[in-house]
Amino acid sequence: MSEAPADQLLIAFAQLNPTVGDIAGNVEKARAARALAAEQGADLVLFTELFISGYPPEDLVLKPSFQAACRQAVERLAAETADGGPAMLVGTPWVDGGKLYNAVALLEGGAVSTLRYKVDLPNYGVFDEKRVFATGPMPGPIPFRGVRIGVPICEDIWSEDVIECLAETGSEMLLIPNGSPYRRTVYDERMNVAVARVVESGLPLAYVNQVGGQDELVFDGASFVLNADRSLAIQFPNFQERVRLTRWERWADGWRCEEGARAPLVLDDEADYAACVIGLRDYVEKNRFPGVVLGLSGGIDSALCAAMAADALGPERVHCVMLPYRFTSNESLSDAAGVAQALGCRYDIVPIAGAVEGLEASLAPLFADTERGVTEENLQSRARGTILMSISNKFGAMVVTTGNKSEMSTGYATLYGDMNGGYNPLKDLYKTQVFRLCRLRNRWKPADALGASGIVIPENIIVKPPTAELRENQKDQDSLPPYEVLDAILERLVEREMPAADIAAEGFDPTLVARVERMLNIAEYKRRQAAPGVKVTARNFGRDRRYPITNRFRETA
Repeated sequence: MSEAPADQLLIAFAQLNPTVGDIAGNVEKARAARALAAEQGADLVLFTELFISGYPPEDLVLKPSFQAACRQAVERLAAETADGGPAMLVGTPWVDGGKLYNAVALLEGGAVSTLRYKVDLPNYGVFDEKRVFATGPMPGPIPFRGVRIGVPICEDIWSEDVIECLAETGSEMLLIPNGSPYRRTVYDERMNVAVARVVESGLPLAYVNQVGGQDELVFDGASFVLNADRSLAIQFPNFQERVRLTRWERWADGWRCEEGARAPLVLDDEADYAACVIGLRDYVEKNRFPGVVLGLSGGIDSALCAAMAADALGPERVHCVMLPYRFTSNESLSDAAGVAQALGCRYDIVPIAGAVEGLEASLAPLFADTERGVTEENLQSRARGTILMSISNKFGAMVVTTGNKSEMSTGYATLYGDMNGGYNPLKDLYKTQVFRLCRLRNRWKPADALGASGIVIPENIIVKPPTAELRENQKDQDSLPPYEVLDAILERLVEREMPAADIAAEGFDPTLVARVERMLNIAEYKRRQAAPGVKVTARNFGRDRRYPITNRFRETA
């Protein structure tokens, strides 16, 4: 017998941080969220996309044993809803008719009562869901306590078809579980899409997104509710876990969410910084490292990495090591010590002269009658990398590598040297943004940051000319154009895929554009061997941009 239509629904939205593969841990998070929602009188709790498996599960989800474990976990959770508490809408992988779907399951009354499958599987940028999931059929609404609820899954709202189908089949509201990763422009894009679907359907919409880091992706949360008149009823904070109850009432013209807290969002450079911190934190925590170790050179990149690491983990879990050689200036020694002292991190000095000179002595017979050059310079970097990896092996802390996107674009980094490490929070930040974020961090830090407040990066580090200090009086701009020019060209080549001729037409030196384009292409082999790092731009070096290493195509400007 169908229930009488409800005039009010209390729906809790769970903006949480699941871990891929940690089915038991994710289930415990779901239980805790449901218990909290029950205390507040919730009728229903909505979780995010593939919450049980963690998102994105990649090829892990193809393992039959993993699929079975997810299903068993969902069925156990479903049995617990026999207690009369809130029902649950939870994302999970689900096998049906021999096909694997990205599904949402309604758990109520002690059973899995309804399933809906994702229709629009994204297959661009960081997404390759068509590789692992089957396309679901067009969905109808889920009946729940007399209310017809449309549950499109994430990408299903980015085109009109699924929402049109849900509206035409009688949906009264849209509850959308999401696994939408952060990038700098994503908030406006999401809101524009959500508003378009509200206008087209005439239905209120709740967009619930996961939060936290998963390898190179950071999910920012920032869940929200729009009423049918496009007004913003609820705004969750970004980069923070929340379980929040919302009150829905049926009016003459349809359902409406009662207005509640609208948290201000962290935006622009602040959002990029917060994403780097949470990405590093979750990579370390979810992989169970006790802490991190990094080479602190006195330069701007390692200083920003140290600040991010202290903010992510607390200064007591960050070990900074200065690795001086004869080209290391007293200024760099002083600046590195100043960063470590301001942050409150452990700081050690390990000279590398013995290692470098020992390597040179071993190679001397082979290198006889040759001129000193980049090879000998790189021995310094590789000695540093070996020492840092040895500290990591001995004590368990993960090495943080500190190269920025400008360097990774142009190959201005040494394989098995400064590229050594397990994770790189700066990997998707151009050098010009590194400078901006250092100034930002000296006046601001994220709300949940564990590092010291105030100025933690000495002004001298920010204003002095960048240098790798691999030879006397070396400066980055001896071999690279000014970073403001280089980064502008790189952004056009990498993020926008602009033809070199079009970049030159904007006023950039054609010879320089061609040179930068060549450096970008020939450094692909290095990027394939680079540590993972946080994605913040539209196209990172990793899942977003997959270029062949062997590639003879070159553009002319």
